Amino acid sequence: MTEKKEGSLSAPTRDIVDWKSPDYLNEDSLDAEMRRQFEVCHSCRRCFNLCESFPTLFDLIDESKDESLESVDSKDFPKVVDKCTLCDMCFMTKCPYVPPHEFNIDFPHLMLRYRTLQKKKGQLSKMPQELAKIDRNAKIAGVSPSIANWGSNKKNTLIRKPLEALTGIDKSAELPKFEKKTYIQQSKEISKVINKDAPAFGRKVAIYSTCYVNYNNTAVGIAAEKVLLHNGVEVMPVYPGCCGMPYLEQSQHEKVVKQSELVSNELCKLIDEGYDIVTLTASCGLMLKFEWPLLNPDNEKIKKLSNNTYDIDQYVSDISKKEGLTTGLSYIDGGITVHNACHARAQNMGNKALEMLKNLPDTKVDVVER
Repeated sequence: MTEKKEGSLSAPTRDIVDWKSPDYLNEDSLDAEMRRQFEVCHSCRRCFNLCESFPTLFDLIDESKDESLESVDSKDFPKVVDKCTLCDMCFMTKCPYVPPHEFNIDFPHLMLRYRTLQKKKGQLSKMPQELAKIDRNAKIAGVSPSIANWGSNKKNTLIRKPLEALTGIDKSAELPKFEKKTYIQQSKEISKVINKDAPAFGRKVAIYSTCYVNYNNTAVGIAAEKVLLHNGVEVMPVYPGCCGMPYLEQSQHEKVVKQSELVSNELCKLIDEGYDIVTLTASCGLMLKFEWPLLNPDNEKIKKLSNNTYDIDQYVSDISKKEGLTTGLSYIDGGITVHNACHARAQNMGNKALEMLKNLPDTKVDVVER
């Protein structure tokens, strides 16, 4: 655990998620910690505009009998917890009291702890836990992607209405489509010619495709592969399995740890062969770099993987800085608006998407962070 001290210019740190400790799910201990952190949030309120968790908490306090946290019933705490999406923005961009500050505020991991107690008490819905089984569900959909996409189309009211009743997914929500072939399958069909004249020739990358790119948005993987090959990088596409972020959101810590060990075992073999690991989805990069080491802190392979994993934008920017990109980039007419995703910001690496896109000549790049 990091030494705590009042006031610091140090970068935020995080304590391990001690989910195996008997105290982790002790109701009295958890209630006391909820109240301790909520009191700090209440006294500060800097995060009022981040998400619905904080306005909900502050309304509970302001509308209570004594307008104080003491008069808020603990039975109302789930109203706050349910609205947290584990985006990590309060921890990474707003809160002045995160570790190493002595107040030791970590709101997202506190919400995770509370959800774990809810899971133990059978208070969480079973359906999201089934939806979290990404690889299983994708393999089922992969038997006939056209039928799966037809059934999930929001225009298909015949299916979507009962699907909403069964799963809780709003019938008007746009759902990801499944590709006929996974990214790993498609990658085998494209040319693997490496540009030996590129300044970065000699680099080796294993692209951890992530479940979303592998099953739903394969074009991202193909584009990343072509960009890296064009810049002289040897590419090895790989997908040992889902990173477990959906399991984390359902407080299924043991399943996250299982996935972390499955994936890290495979990726560390490639690291030993000289490959850097590049992720194509910000949430998955966050898991490999930060969440896995906090949930499984004694696993040396996970530590090694954390230190050798890069977001795709981060990696291309690194090439640009150290060796330089292949010449011939052209401008994009009309400019680009890039969303600086929450889980990209939570990786504490700066806005690498913006940094990468600034390599395009005479191209206006705007950033959206909301």
